[in-house]
Parts: sequence; C-alpha cells; structure tokens
Amino acid sequence: MKQKILIADDERDIIDFLKYNLDKEGYDVLTAKNGVEAVNQCKKHPDLILLDVMMPEMDGFEVVRTLKKNPATTKIPVIFLTAKSSEIDEVVGLELGADDYITKPVKIPKLMARIKSALRKKSSGKNDGSDNGDILRHGILEINRSHYKVYVSKKEVFFPKKEFEVLSFLVRNAGKVVTRETLLSQIWGSEVYVIDRTVDVHIRKIREKLGTNADYIDTIKGVGYRMKEI
Repeated sequence: MKQKILIADDERDIIDFLKYNLDKEGYDVLTAKNGVEAVNQCKKHPDLILLDVMMPEMDGFEVVRTLKKNPATTKIPVIFLTAKSSEIDEVVGLELGADDYITKPVKIPKLMARIKSALRKKSSGKNDGSDNGDILRHGILEINRSHYKVYVSKKEVFFPKKEFEVLSFLVRNAGKVVTRETLLSQIWGSEVYVIDRTVDVHIRKIREKLGTNADYIDTIKGVGYRMKEI
C-alpha cells in the first residue's frame, strides 16, 4: 500500500510542485490550502504531513497544537516547510512536536531524504519524544529530547536541530569513539550528501556552547569524536 503524505500550503504553485515530485516517488498525496483543511484531511490518516507555517484560517503552529491534542493524530510525523527561517520559529515548531523544519526554497533531494527518514522513524517506533529515554543527563548536561531543550549547568542553551542530535548521540554513546562516518549516517542519513567537514563544524559550535566544559568532547585525530565518561 502506498504511503500517504498530506501537503498543506496556501500557495497553489508550491502544492503542485511538491505533489508532482511526491507522485513520482510513489506516494499517495493529499492536499490542503489552509490550516482548517489540513486538520480535516488528517481524518484520512496520512503517514506524514508537509506543513507551511503561514496559512489562512489556522497557521501551521496551531495545526500542530490541534493534532497533538488528538490521540488519533498525535503520532503523525510533521515536517514544516516554511519561509520563516529564524531560530525562534524553528524552536517553536520543534517544541510543538514537529519532526523537522526545512526553510524554503526547498531542494527536492533533501526533502525526499527527510521524508524517508521521518517515515523510517515512525515505522520503527523511534520518533524523538518517545515514552522512554526522554531525559539524558551527563555531568553538567541535561537534554530533554521530547522538547528539544538542552541545559548546561542548569541554564537553557539553544541548540539547532542537527547540533542537538549530534550532542544527544554523543551523550548516548559516552565513552565510545564515534567516527565521522557514523555521525553522518545516523544524523544526516545516507540519502543526504554532506562531507566530513560538516561534522567538524557542528562539533565546533557545540563546544562553543559548552563553554568551559568544551573538553567534554575529545577529538580522536583522523577518526572522530568521543564524549568523555563522567
């Protein structure tokens, strides 16, 4: 049976563009031109929602709030596709329970990779915010996986999605050497082409946010990184 994807956007051209590419990938596509229609279309049980933020009648954030309150729709993966690129908007979207946040204009290969990743997580029951392991604690770090929040020495520090995922992966594997290839595969996925340097840049930004505790992360020259055991 084809997997069903709902596209909710108030721009017809974007809906047509996304539908064309999703049809080519073999998905069954539903559409909605505003937030109210999106909520109603969820009665058809889509496997994933591509959701714009700025829509008439009900914006994307309110759509997610509504879906998360309903047991029948709370577990549907949501990927925001939006022109709103500020970190604040991304944080709001993720804290509401969205699985991903992609800014427009979107590149189709990247979008398809994110869709496949979200659907895999759904089918394996490994969505972020699962009932087990929501809170990770490691020395001065506390990571709330269900709300995408990180506390460093009890002070909340914002980590964008990929930095958050890298830090969480290292903490879950504390004491083990994690190769760059492993991080690329686990965080970015095999369908997205990124280089080793991408990992290094994210590690540098994470260390900056750890401040005087930057040495929590060891560099294993020529291999990767290791989160120190505490």
